[in-house]
This record gives sequence, structure tokens and C-alpha cells, in this order.
Amino acid sequence: MHKMLRLSVLALSVSAAANAQKKNFTIAEATNGMGTTLAPKGLRQTSWQPETHNLFFVANNAWVRTNADNGKVDTFLRLKTLNQTIYGRDSLKAFPMLSWQGKDRFYLQSGNEVIFLDAGMESLTKKTLQQDAENVFVAPETGNIAYTVGNNLWFNNTPVTDDKEPNIINGKSVHREEFGIDHGIFFSPKGNLLAYYRMDQTMVADYPVIDWSQTPAVNHNIKYPMAGNTSHQVSVWVYNPETKTKVRIKTGDPLDKYLTCVSWSPDERYIFIATLNREQDHLRLSMFDAISGDKVSTLFEESDSKYVQPQHSLQFLPGSNTEFVWWSQRDGFMHLYLFNTKGKLLRQLTKGNWVVNELLAFNKAEKEIVFTASKESPMEKNTYAVNWETGAMRRVDREKGYHNVTASGDGHYVLDVYSNATTPRVSQLLHTNGKWSKELLRADNTLAAYRRPEVQDVTLKAADGTPLYGKLILPVSFDAKKKYPVIVYLYNGPNVQLLHNSFPASGNLWYEYMAQKGYVVFTMDGRGSSNRGLKFEQATFGKLGTVELEDQLQGVNYLKSLPFVDADRMGIHGWSFGGFMTTSMMLRNPDVFKVGVAGGPVMDWKMYEVMYTERYMNTPQENAKGYEDANLLTKTKNLKGKLLLIHGTDDDVVVWQHSVNFIRKCVDNGVPVDYFVYPGHPHNVRGKDRVHLMQKISDYFDLYLKP
Repeated sequence: MHKMLRLSVLALSVSAAANAQKKNFTIAEATNGMGTTLAPKGLRQTSWQPETHNLFFVANNAWVRTNADNGKVDTFLRLKTLNQTIYGRDSLKAFPMLSWQGKDRFYLQSGNEVIFLDAGMESLTKKTLQQDAENVFVAPETGNIAYTVGNNLWFNNTPVTDDKEPNIINGKSVHREEFGIDHGIFFSPKGNLLAYYRMDQTMVADYPVIDWSQTPAVNHNIKYPMAGNTSHQVSVWVYNPETKTKVRIKTGDPLDKYLTCVSWSPDERYIFIATLNREQDHLRLSMFDAISGDKVSTLFEESDSKYVQPQHSLQFLPGSNTEFVWWSQRDGFMHLYLFNTKGKLLRQLTKGNWVVNELLAFNKAEKEIVFTASKESPMEKNTYAVNWETGAMRRVDREKGYHNVTASGDGHYVLDVYSNATTPRVSQLLHTNGKWSKELLRADNTLAAYRRPEVQDVTLKAADGTPLYGKLILPVSFDAKKKYPVIVYLYNGPNVQLLHNSFPASGNLWYEYMAQKGYVVFTMDGRGSSNRGLKFEQATFGKLGTVELEDQLQGVNYLKSLPFVDADRMGIHGWSFGGFMTTSMMLRNPDVFKVGVAGGPVMDWKMYEVMYTERYMNTPQENAKGYEDANLLTKTKNLKGKLLLIHGTDDDVVVWQHSVNFIRKCVDNGVPVDYFVYPGHPHNVRGKDRVHLMQKISDYFDLYLKP
């Protein structure tokens, strides 16, 4: 035993000596390094060629093809050849993003041109779009192009809409990109018809965003519907390019409901729309005639005492016009269900206390759906296949970790790119039968030359016994006999999960940067965050900033139980919902943290957007107590520690007025608080200025937490 102890001490000494020879992160590396100079090597611009098992990616300014059936790798197209074919000279300096238009043609967008080439490079077609074209969509089946110019929609250079009112918007995402919405143009499956969103926000109050880069400063009004106030009105239209007519889909009243999950039937005869009421507790999935706009039927309804949150379009089984997969949390977890267009539930396809994350492909030959899910652990994401007739399910990958996956069109193969705590990145091809794999690239550890902290996985329990997953990052050159300051980083809001089993194990190089400076860093996903099912997510309903704080205080109690933690030198930091949480902690539990840094914080939920806020809080009229309890403007007198607020002046998500009003209340109450703004930045500070931001935050903790 004594010999083993001596060997362990010797090993630790050797490890410490080796770490001492390594370097610390610069603040720039800690901030942006994992996306730039320190990013593990991976395959770039990957895509599957339709109707084949060919995987394409870009390497050394060439388009490389790998055939999954035989493993053959060849160079399909070089940048020089592409340049000469299109321009006759070297115009493109880097290989552009290429997209497939069926099996034998591909295209790229360059400026306001869309350029089509056949796979043999023998035929080239250029389509010039209107100047200032945005949101460009190409129908793979026909090559038809739809796009927006300003707030109007165009089809092959023909205007579809001509609204002069700037607050009527066509062909763009709506409902502030809630409900999984990220675009507003929907080509029919054969490319013959075009559905699109039309949003009328003339009735929504103006909100000023000031451009301070000009003298005098210039006001730009945006439409920002705040909780409990008038919201915008959205409709879905269908344009027929053959007749040059458009029809409104008759979704009915009231006009301020939400229209989501817009989907086409494979035969292009019908449009399916999930309509969600303003209260967000009742959903109807309905089928409409695409030519007349008339409602055909309501297939089914879903309701919940708190909220229903649709996020995915219908996906029809291959070769079927009548059977489709629907995503639902009706059993408490996000799962896949098979319905027919009569509204009959044929079967639940996946089931268990875990969440489906992505539907990747249909394998018609095996009657299987390929998907990813958190079945093994909320910290992991793996790939599975389920038979849509028998329900038989199997796992496709084998390695622990977080897997990002794309599938071949027929669902026989996947490109699996994964990492875990000790594996920077592996890119591999897998057959979905689980019996074959081929490693394409294993990335080197780009952090090997740096002093790295020890990272420990922590599992705590909420007050109701729910397990809570966290990570403890120990200071570099950790000495258990010393007392260290602590930084807690948190978000803990809806639709976000901070922690995964991925690389680096810490989850964030800034945590490691602070560990190199002698801090213990702790982060945890409490109740209210995502990927844990409805009960976990809805625990905060109607009372944001309460249950989440209870869970984070469990983390605080854990930290205080550690003999090397200095409970008198604890700091907390978060952004957006995390900024709300940071400020809430500093005011509701003023004796816990000595220092807080809150970025882009919500201070009063009555001033946040309709869709998000009313889902989790109802309206201020319905839930006056919940809103008042969460209102941080009324609690400034409680502040004891040092608090730094940071906000972008052009923030159109959490508008600047939140923190300005908070400062006013602090001044009214004689409460000292620190404040910093980033001129010209929206909700998040990006690019080179983010380095300045993280240096500012780091220095603030050093100033008040270091001895």
C-alpha cells in the first residue's frame, strides 16, 4: 500500500511537471479559439449526393467524393476547374458551398447569381436574381428559384407580392422564429407550387433602436410585441406560377394565433398547418386544399395545461401520400408517432423517458426511420433506427459522446461526426445496420500544448429528487489544501442545454482560462432547461427565476461542502436568460455571491416578446403575481455584492431598456452598480469585440474575487 501511494504521488508529480511545461490560453484563444485556430480538424462542407451512396466534402480546394459502398475516394472537382468553367479566370479564391439539384446537377450562389452545372461539367446555366435578393430557395426538382427582396417575395424574377407597407412581410420567418420556424418559403415536393408566410405587423407597437454610429444618432423603429400586448397576424399563401395566381389558406379566426409546421403532401394537393392558440395550450393539425385554400379537415388536436410546443413539420413515409410521422410530447417526452391523413394514430414509434433530437432519414428497404436521441443519457446524443411497422429499434453507433449525424437519402449510411470528453473529433461512415464502419478522419488534440484543468462530472438532486447534471472544473495545479475562489456560469432557461459529453470536457475554454488563473468553475443545467422531458422543462412554468434558483442553490451548497472552496469569494455569470438568473441570484439571495456579471439580462418579463414569455408565464393579466415576483426592477434595494451589467445598444431580443430601467432603479435607491455597453452590438457580442467582452468579465472577477 505504501508503495502504491508513493507511485501515485510520483505520477502526480510527473503530471504536474509536464503540465508546468505547457502554456496558458490567451483571452482570444479562450474566447474564439474552438471555432478558429484551436478547432479540431474535420470534414468541410459535407453533403450526400442524391440517389447515391457518395459523400462529398471539401479538402485542399477540391470537392472530394467518397463512395460508402466500396470505400473509393477520388477528387471530383478542383477549384481551378470550377473557376475556369464559370468565369474563365480565378475569381473564386476559396471553394464555394455547392448544393445538389437532384443526382446529376449542382448549383452555387455567387452574389445575385445562381449558377447550375451538370455533374459532367458540360452544361452551365446562370440565373441572375434581382439586386438585394435574400432568403434564396431552389427547388431541386425543377430549378425554380424563390427569394425575397425587401419585404416582398419573388419567383424566377417575377414578383409574387408587391406590398408597399414596410410592416407587411412576405416569404420570411415569422413569430420571432419560435416553434422551430427559421424560414418562410416552402416549395411543394415536385417544385411546382410555392407556399409562403405573410406577416402583418402594422398593429404592433413601434420600438426604437438607435444607431449611435451616426451624428446625430438615427432612430430605427422595429415591431416588438411585448407580453400581454397586441401581437402580429400571420397567414399562409400558395402561389401557382403556371396561372400566376395566389390563394390564402383559410386558417380562420382569431388572427393572432400561431401557424406552424407548414408541410406539403407528396402529391402537392394539400397543405398541412398546425395552428396554435395565443395561449399556446391547444393545437390543431389541419389539412387544407392547396388550390382553393379551403380547410379539408382537422386531423387531431393536442392540449396541455401549461403549453404545447410544436417544432417540426410533417414527414411522410417514402412512397406514401397518406402516412406521416408527427413529433409530439404528449406522453411527456418528445417522441415520434405515425398518423394517417384521416387523423388516425397508427402507432407510437419511439417511447421511453428520453428525447428524440433529430429525424435523419427513411430507409424504405428496411422500413426504418433513422434518428438521433438522448436515450443513453441526457449528456449524450446517439443514432438509432426504428422499424415503423414493428417498433423494433437498435443503436447504430457505438461510441459514447455527442454525435452530429447526416444520412444518405435512402437511409442506408450516415456520416457520424462525434466527440467526447477525451476525443476531440472523429468523422466516420456507418452503415445503419450497425455492422460496418469506416473512419475517415480522427482529429489531433489541438489543446495538447496547453495547461488543462481536471474536469469532474457532478450529479446532484433537485428538491423533488430529480437528478441534475453539472461539471466542476478545478484550478490548474490544483492543491486540495488551498482555498480557491469560485465562478458559477449558468443559463438554466428553456430550450437550452449547456452540458454534453463532448470536447473539450469543460464545455468552454473560458472556463479553462479562469481555471488557469486559479478559479474553481462550476456549471449545471437545472430544471427548466431542455432535453429532459416536459416535467423537467415545465417545473418553472408561471414562476421564472424561482425553481431554477433553487436548483442552482443546490449547486452552491455542493460547492460550499468542498474544503477547497472559499465560500466568501464566489462569483456568478450568465447571459440573456443567464443574465436574468445572475441578477435574480444577486437580489433574491444577496448573501451568497460576492460578485455577479449579467449580460443582456431580462429584468421585467412584461417587456419581453409575446411568444416566448406567454408560453412560460401566461400573460401579465393572467399571472400578475408571477410577473411581479420575477420583476427584478422592484428588488434593487437587496443588492449587496458587486454587480456588473453588460448590454448591446442594438439588442432587439432583450431590448436595451431592461438594463437602463434597472440602472434607473439603482440610482433612485442609492444602490451602487457597474455598467458597460457595447455600441452597435445586438443581443450577443460577436467577433473581435467578444474578446474585449470576455476580458472585461475576467478582469471584473479578478478585481473583486482575487485576494
